[in-house]
Amino acid sequence: MRILAAALAITAAIATPLVAQQMKVPGSKNVAVVTGGTYQADANHTFVIWTVDHLGFSPLSGTFGEITGSLQLDPRNLKATRVDITIPVTKMALPSAGLRGHLLRPGKDGGKPDFFGATPADGKFVSTSVVAAGKDKAKLSGDLTLNGVTKAVTLDVEFYGAGKMPAQMGGKENVGFTATGAIQRSDFGLGLAVPIVSDKVELKIAAAFVK
Repeated sequence: MRILAAALAITAAIATPLVAQQMKVPGSKNVAVVTGGTYQADANHTFVIWTVDHLGFSPLSGTFGEITGSLQLDPRNLKATRVDITIPVTKMALPSAGLRGHLLRPGKDGGKPDFFGATPADGKFVSTSVVAAGKDKAKLSGDLTLNGVTKAVTLDVEFYGAGKMPAQMGGKENVGFTATGAIQRSDFGLGLAVPIVSDKVELKIAAAFVK
């Protein structure tokens, strides 16, 4: 039995890389494969990386993940695109427990929190317009609600890829984008320590959607 088990293990170890080599990447930068319609955000592969300047010594970043929402997309009518995204602030990933405690702690002695507070409401982004800005690129404008404040923001979006997952992985159509932008954190009542910690927040976004 031990010999048989060892043989099976060796066979699996050899076969797995061979199977992987035979598989093709299902996505490609080909807009023509996008069928359009309603897509749901892939919460496991959609995230926002934010970065501020920390005292002029180093960049400081964190990540909003587990994002949910929907995308209405018509590849033949870009202006009809609609995005509605929910950002769970409490799911924010940070490089240290101390920083997380600072951003999400309650206000001292019942006062106003320094940043989000212990039970922050989810953030929201709801698009208001989309304008083509070159091949596979667009300007996506919308209303961002963060820390209870709503402001208009514009993101530079680029189509990343699309295609259908293999049948053994569900066979669903996927489409993905990257985006960049910037906000002023003081606009959202998060301006503690400006200017030694920069007011400007750089945003890098990966957005994956599934139909």
